[in-house]
Amino acid sequence: MTTSDHATCLDAYLASFERSLAARNYKPATLENYRHHLRRFGRLLEAEGIAPSELTADICVELGRRLPTSPKSQIRVPNLAKLFVEHLIEMGVATRPPVTAAQAERQELLGSLELYLLRQRGLSPRSVKHVLGFGARFLAHRFGTERLDLPGLTARDVVAFMEHVIVRKTPYRDKTLSTHLRGFFQYLFARGLTTANLSLCVPSVRKPWGARLPRYLSPDDVEAVLASVATNPRRGARDYAMLLLMARLGMRAPEVMAVQLDDIDWRAGEILVRGKGQRHDRLPIPPDVGEAISRYLREERTSTTTRTLFVSHRAPNRPFKDSQIINSILREAFAATGVKPPTPYVRSHVLRHSLATNLVRSGASLEEIGDLLRHRSRATTMIYAKLDTDGLRSIVQPWPVAEAAQ
Repeated sequence: MTTSDHATCLDAYLASFERSLAARNYKPATLENYRHHLRRFGRLLEAEGIAPSELTADICVELGRRLPTSPKSQIRVPNLAKLFVEHLIEMGVATRPPVTAAQAERQELLGSLELYLLRQRGLSPRSVKHVLGFGARFLAHRFGTERLDLPGLTARDVVAFMEHVIVRKTPYRDKTLSTHLRGFFQYLFARGLTTANLSLCVPSVRKPWGARLPRYLSPDDVEAVLASVATNPRRGARDYAMLLLMARLGMRAPEVMAVQLDDIDWRAGEILVRGKGQRHDRLPIPPDVGEAISRYLREERTSTTTRTLFVSHRAPNRPFKDSQIINSILREAFAATGVKPPTPYVRSHVLRHSLATNLVRSGASLEEIGDLLRHRSRATTMIYAKLDTDGLRSIVQPWPVAEAAQ
């Protein structure tokens, strides 16, 4: 019997853990790999004298880091151990650590903030997540693990936190830091938790209107990217359907991620788009988009636990947390086709911009484009007029050479 075959203190719970994961579509090979790493983790627990009933998430992270995996492995032992502890808690073997007064105070504050942002501000779940995230980070930066002293906050605390976030080795790409922080401090002042409206001291990001033109791809480049994605043998049907919704209907990446199975009316040939600000619109489904979605449903989608249309291929086949998957798909497609992206940092909005730009150059009116892209303000659509080079050339005035000579 080898060392890896010796029973560990966790073996009694492995079978039930694997059954719970198998019910969530985890593959047998994955479960076998999990069992191997959990037995390694169990032997480490025995060496440290820690019983399964004493496990907590913090202990799992600390000990799991001592068990590195190969660079190519997708399994991270700390994350796997934390998932296993949740199973032990559900079984009643382990217990959750008691919540401290400071933790309870923050949970209550952030919980009420979430309800305010959803019900009164009408923000999307994605925006709410960002506001909550930056709010929690600010509280941790300013107060650590101590109780909150919100009335004592000053403008200096706000500036210090922004410097802490922005000054880092890797470039900070999120330009909405000011927006999210401003929403957090507006809420604190509205509830009377701060003596001053600290949102007024959050600086705005300088971004002159129309200073940068939309980045776009030519129609041939768009079709080359779509063709490359469609032929991917692993997940071509899903990825192709997602990109096609953006390339043909101009949907934003979060809108694609939010599509539910019930949002598609096959008889009417329409799809419900859950847009920004809780706005819902219905758009007609082009034939190629309908065929792509149908192929994905028939060939690749296996989830039975969610009504969200697009889910991950890895168990437990959950909806995506954000739209970064779209950016990854585009990067792979650009590399495979040799198409040069319009910006070094590939973003999913390039397909939406490409659709609008190519429609303008094909003679579509700004009103038609605004309706398709579901812009609330015509000023948002006007930026695409700058890309209509043929139309602009027809109204350009001759250079006043004769007058200048006089």
